[in-house]
Amino acid sequence: MSSYLTIARDAGGEVEVKRSRFLCTLRRVEDETAARAVVDALRREHWDARHHCSAMRLHADAVERSSDDGEPAGTAGAPMLEVLRGQAGEGVSDVVAVVTRWFGGTLLGAGGLVRAYGDAVRAALDEAGTLRRTLVREHLLALDPADAGRVEGELRARGTTVLGADWSDRVVLRLAVPPADEDRLAALVAELTAGTAETRVAGQAWVDTLQP
Repeated sequence: MSSYLTIARDAGGEVEVKRSRFLCTLRRVEDETAARAVVDALRREHWDARHHCSAMRLHADAVERSSDDGEPAGTAGAPMLEVLRGQAGEGVSDVVAVVTRWFGGTLLGAGGLVRAYGDAVRAALDEAGTLRRTLVREHLLALDPADAGRVEGELRARGTTVLGADWSDRVVLRLAVPPADEDRLAALVAELTAGTAETRVAGQAWVDTLQP
């Protein structure tokens, strides 16, 4: 997979059903250890809550996990995970959702719990927004300092992602380029430098692009 969706920012969402509060905390995480640390931290923070149900999806390890944390089986973690799978038609990854529930005194039944836990995650996702992570090739472009600012500005203006610049006797721009755009980049660099410079591939990188 050369691209996938994740959340644009950490966020929260809350729903209330028959005086039961369902507070969803949504965090972007890189691995399962970080995801479990989020769950543990929320247990400590909201020690007075009855349940801390969770769901996570991690792209790099192809991991999906969910926990009902004492709710009837299949009424909390599973519907939370389904919401993460279904966002924007392809799901969001590198994310953990934790729904903390304070019991309001009225039993909601299996259907009520499924709706409440799912709705809490949907509310948090609406607040978080999404961005796309794309696997690109990282190109290095070495330039004279006198030319670097002009060339960098033109590259950005024409849609090339500049990851950064390293300055010394020469300025080395780090460029993120999808494989399909490499020929276009080569032509653009030749135009902007009058054929005096070309890029070299340094490896691969994941870059974030905000969704419309």
